[in-house]
Amino acid sequence: MEQFIGECEMNAFVGYKPKPLAVDDLLELISRLKTANTYFFYRRSDSVSGIISEAPTNEQFPMVEGQMFNHQFELRWKHKRQNSYEVLFLGNVDHHPDFTALENDWLIQERDAHLYPPTETRFPKGFDYPALDIKQRYFLDQKTANVHFVALTVDR
Repeated sequence: MEQFIGECEMNAFVGYKPKPLAVDDLLELISRLKTANTYFFYRRSDSVSGIISEAPTNEQFPMVEGQMFNHQFELRWKHKRQNSYEVLFLGNVDHHPDFTALENDWLIQERDAHLYPPTETRFPKGFDYPALDIKQRYFLDQKTANVHFVALTVDR
């Protein structure tokens, strides 16, 4: 049976950027939101980054999608068209001024997460990751208890 880390928390915010961001705008947003304990994972058509602490650079675009995460939030971006990206913010805060709220009554549950071993064959090129205490943060609709999003998080 799945082990819950904590009870449902009331501080939850799901937000998005109404218009796709150009790469330069996305990189500026990433730079503004990055903290000392932030990690990244991104996917290109031919490889994955693994979990790394270095933010992506202009040279690493275009990419299919990516995410940055820390204890407070996960930021996701996904290639939309040409060189622009849709952006989603999943956080354990009441709101964030840079994002439009996806209206709902959200609850959060945190659960343990388990990383694949480096020898896992589903990643033929493999990838490395630092020794982290990674968790999953579930964003549930308070009325239906349906899980809408699962975000990565790390302990402080």
